[in-house]
Amino acid sequence: MTTASAYVPRAGAKKLSRRADISVRVLQILLALAFAIPSASPKLVGHWSAAESFDKIGWGDWLMYTVGALELAGAVALVIPILSSASAIALTGLMIGAFVTQMTVFDGQYALTPLLFAVPLVVIAWTRRHHNKELLGLVLRRQV
Repeated sequence: MTTASAYVPRAGAKKLSRRADISVRVLQILLALAFAIPSASPKLVGHWSAAESFDKIGWGDWLMYTVGALELAGAVALVIPILSSASAIALTGLMIGAFVTQMTVFDGQYALTPLLFAVPLVVIAWTRRHHNKELLGLVLRRQV
């Protein structure tokens, strides 16, 4: 298995500088903490503020717990190198859903929040995209 530091870009591709790589890694950790603690935790423990919001959506507690579990899983995967890009892509999809929900159910009150999370997630997905090929290779080897 190839690690991020041993990644050799294909011809014509640019390798991140050490400073840029560290910056993206710090961004991954900060986003992972943001998704795990203030976002997923209230949903997973059924805090009244999260429950109230999901009641307004009208899909019940199961959606609150599902979203909390997805956010926590995404946060953990965001700091695992081979899963980082896939996690960022999945969390971006979750943020698109949150944006749509904010616009349709909550009249856009906090619609900017999911977009502010989506932008750095897209940066992570793009800069760590070489891991997707590694991950796909591992998955396909397991199927054989």
